[in-house]
Parts: sequence; structure tokens; C-alpha cells
Amino acid sequence: MATYNKFYCTVEDLAEKVHNLGADTLKVVLTNTVPVNTNTILANITQIANGNGYTTGGATATISSSAQTTGTYKLVLADVVWTASGGTIGPFRYAVLYNDTPTSPADPLIGWWDYGSAVTLAIGESFTVDFDATNGVLTIA
Repeated sequence: MATYNKFYCTVEDLAEKVHNLGADTLKVVLTNTVPVNTNTILANITQIANGNGYTTGGATATISSSAQTTGTYKLVLADVVWTASGGTIGPFRYAVLYNDTPTSPADPLIGWWDYGSAVTLAIGESFTVDFDATNGVLTIA
């Protein structure tokens, strides 16, 4: 199972109204370069090459639910899937979640998952960022 890591800026960005996690466009990009907790925006991330089923800027992560119950907020996202077509995708090891809506700062980072080793998709193979539908991507209590 991939390990979730939070970018430090996420806490401040939530406190200062950068993110509207119930309405903003959230996206996931792939990289083979380890993200750093102090990264703040998408421009700090070296994405894998565009093409063969991967588009620079990543894929949209559809919001399944964004709500609080008894004082705990939970964000649940639908899984994101890439399928290699016309060539390979990768290698990549990390999936990075960011917010594509704000303009200042542009494309603020939220968190990333480490898959433990590099992955390369052959033609026809798929890769799924499997977001936890029960516990959510993140909770705030």
C-alpha cells in the first residue's frame, strides 16, 4: 500500500483559505523524483514525460464527498487511472495531489503517495491511484 505524505504548506493553505476542498479542481500528477515536504507548488515537481496516456498537469481527481460528521471533516476522492497507449508511461514512483483552481499561489500542493519502487506501464497496462473510500484522502479533526 502506498504511503501518504503531507506537504507542510497544506496546513497553512487550509487555514488561509487557499483550498476549497469541496469545490476546487484537484488533480494528480506522476513523478519519479521524490517530492520534498517543503515543496509548495506544482512547479516544484518534476513530472514524467507527456504522452502515451499521460498528460502533463495530470488527471482530475473527482470529489466523491467533502463533509464533516461530529466535528471531523473527511475528503473522499474517486480513484484516478492511467492506461498506457502507443508506448510506455513512466517510470514513476510518486503520485502527487495538488489544487488546480487557485491562482495565488498557483497550483498549491496537498500531498503525495510513495509506491515504494518505480513503476513503468507497458502498452495496455493501467495504474490506479486507489484513494481510500472509507477513511478518505485526508481528515481534519
